[in-house]
Order: sequence, then C-alpha cells, then structure tokens
Amino acid sequence: MFLSEAETEARLDDLRRQRAALDRAIAEHELYLDLGRRLARPGGAAEPARSVPAPVEPPRPDPASGAAAGSPRAEPARSPIPEPMVATARPPAGDPPGSSAPDGATARQEGRRLIEAAEDILAEAGRPMHAAEIWERLAARGLTLPGHDPVAALNTRLWKRAKGGTVFRRLGDAVYGLAS
Repeated sequence: MFLSEAETEARLDDLRRQRAALDRAIAEHELYLDLGRRLARPGGAAEPARSVPAPVEPPRPDPASGAAAGSPRAEPARSPIPEPMVATARPPAGDPPGSSAPDGATARQEGRRLIEAAEDILAEAGRPMHAAEIWERLAARGLTLPGHDPVAALNTRLWKRAKGGTVFRRLGDAVYGLAS
C-alpha cells in the first residue's frame, strides 16, 4: 500500500531528473523564442510574437465529379495543422533543491556534468566510442539532453570540445576518444 523509504527516494530522484529536463527544455524554448524575436527586427530589438496562419489545404475533389474514393486521383483526408503555440517568457516553476543559480548557470552546470560523465565513460571503456554508444551509457546514468535528437546534440557538444583538443579527440564521423 505504501512505498518503502528506498522506493520513495528513488521516485523522488526520478521526478527531480524529469523536472530538470523540463527546466532545460523550457529554457531552450525561451532562448529560441527570444532569438527569433531579436532576429525579426533589423535593430535586434525584441518584437511581440506574431501568429502564423495555418497552411491552406488544396481543394478536395468533388465526389459528384466521378472520382471514386479509392481512385489514385482522390486525395486522402488531411488533418488540419494547428497554428504554432507561442510561449511566453517566464521563469521555471522551481529550481532543483539546493540550487540558487539562475537558469543559464544551471544549464552550464548540467552541460559540464554531461561532458564529465562522457569523459568518465570513455575512460572506463578504454577505447574510442560513437556518440550513440556514449549517449546510451549517459542515459543509463539518468542524464538527459534537450531536443529531439539527443545523439546529435551530444555529437555537437563533443565535436566543439574536440576542436580545442583538451579532453576529447574526434577520430571519425561522431567517433570520439580521449585526447590523452
């Protein structure tokens, strides 16, 4: 009926990770929204977001014109595409416990933690690894990355750090090893 203390702590840890992932996603969307507003004006000043009209559907064939429903000329029914949602800038619902850092600092801390974990994974493996393989091990440790393609996001982060040559070395397309 009730959760044990260990189960409760595990659930709390899982919820905190989910909250951190949501906070990062919110911060990313706010950043893109702000960037879009700045780029929309020549002077770079913020501009209120405008609603984009939904795409116009092509005319459907008239059933009385002789086009059968199963014929190749009949177009399938399309679901209407909703208008994009416009986010409003607002602070995240809550910071992780014990964190008084602003959003940018929290995101940097998460990024550093992710890169340190990737470095640990490569050191433990003792061999170069593909970004997808590194991501699998990062996800198994409970780490997350914002965006639709976390492997691509990780690849970009590793690639940028490999350019400096301090920690990582790029050995091929999305294949990384330790520099030393």
